[in-house]
Amino acid sequence: MRVGVIGTGHVGLVTAVTLADAGHDVGAVDVDPEKIETLRRGEVPFYEPGLPELLDEQVSAGRLSFEREPAAVLPGAEVVFICVGTPSNPDGEANLAVVEHAAADIARYADDGAVVVGKSTVPAGTADRIRATFEHDRPDAAFPLVSNPEFLREGTAISDALEPDRLLVGADDARGFDAMRRLYAPMLERGVRLIETDVATAELSKHASNAFLALKISYANALARICELVGADVDAVTDVMGSDPRIGPAFLGAGLGYGGYCLPKDVAAFERLAERLGYPFPMLAEVARINDEAVRAVVERLRDEVRELSGSRVAVLGLSFKPETDDVRLSPALALASRLLELGAEVVGFDPRAGANAKAELPQMRIASDPYDAADRANAVVLATDWAEFRDLDLARLRNAVAAPVFVDARNTMDGRAVAGAGFAYVPVGKQPLRPEA
Repeated sequence: MRVGVIGTGHVGLVTAVTLADAGHDVGAVDVDPEKIETLRRGEVPFYEPGLPELLDEQVSAGRLSFEREPAAVLPGAEVVFICVGTPSNPDGEANLAVVEHAAADIARYADDGAVVVGKSTVPAGTADRIRATFEHDRPDAAFPLVSNPEFLREGTAISDALEPDRLLVGADDARGFDAMRRLYAPMLERGVRLIETDVATAELSKHASNAFLALKISYANALARICELVGADVDAVTDVMGSDPRIGPAFLGAGLGYGGYCLPKDVAAFERLAERLGYPFPMLAEVARINDEAVRAVVERLRDEVRELSGSRVAVLGLSFKPETDDVRLSPALALASRLLELGAEVVGFDPRAGANAKAELPQMRIASDPYDAADRANAVVLATDWAEFRDLDLARLRNAVAAPVFVDARNTMDGRAVAGAGFAYVPVGKQPLRPEA
């Protein structure tokens, strides 16, 4: 099938590359000409494991191209994906301006009958706004509308797209369902579950899913505060909870909380949608509050150990919002670093991939060349993002680098006994600290 993709951000680019890998003829367009030139050179403007190799493979095979203008992509496309950003307005409402601009481009350039697929995360009811644009700009054409939310995780987006655990397709027209079944035929033949609903249900399902995942994370972090007060172990508590199949272990890790582009934005947008519909959903506001509290709690753990943060040097290991990405948008690690800077601490950060992005976001922070450089003469080390390589730190070398042996594990990643055995005061989240033996 001939497929057009509007937007080459994380979702759009992964969608374009993986659809090309499935054998479709894909053209992608973006308003940023510099990004298009970067992609034409075979370079990916962000870090996503496996994406550069697959991009090169599909471009070389002639199944994937990048264009600056919608007129070069949309005519002739049987299916057009809208994969543009939906940032938050100051009040938390999703900003749909770019979605509506994409709809206007489709109305202008796409063939009558092209199936239009919303991939961007949008509030329920957005399809009605797109439909209104089509009716106003191209009343003589019929564009079947489909909602096909993405469930991609940064760091594993390629495998998530190529081997999804389910495909959600919402449509109000048989032509939309038929086109999506043909588009995803290779996956359906492998037995991937296809969930077919109406458009509004599909749109709402994405916000409902992300808000529930955020709820699980905040629940674990609230438990961590209680465990610290009663002397319990939050990891053991959540392990017991997760062993119950009705609950499951995923997203129950206590730590600095969730971040990134999706969960904070989607929780806020879902709350605003509920309020606009006349059904306030205060639980969502509490989820966000507990998430913010997680960073403050780690600051307090640091204060308990370092006493006076002003003038102290703190090494922050991990700056991206999660491992295996260079994305620092709404990163809890950067929120922690920013708070420490406000309190007068000197903050030195290190991240395997996100150092440059973190420096651009927080220029007052010095970026180190490696974890040991970051820890040099530090009064405390904080593990803020659980990159796998941090579990292999040379603890003796780290101990020799620091001025004071305090290790705050804000992700409960490390072997606490090993850290304490190396001479550190080991301070996890939701557990009691371990002290080095005299």
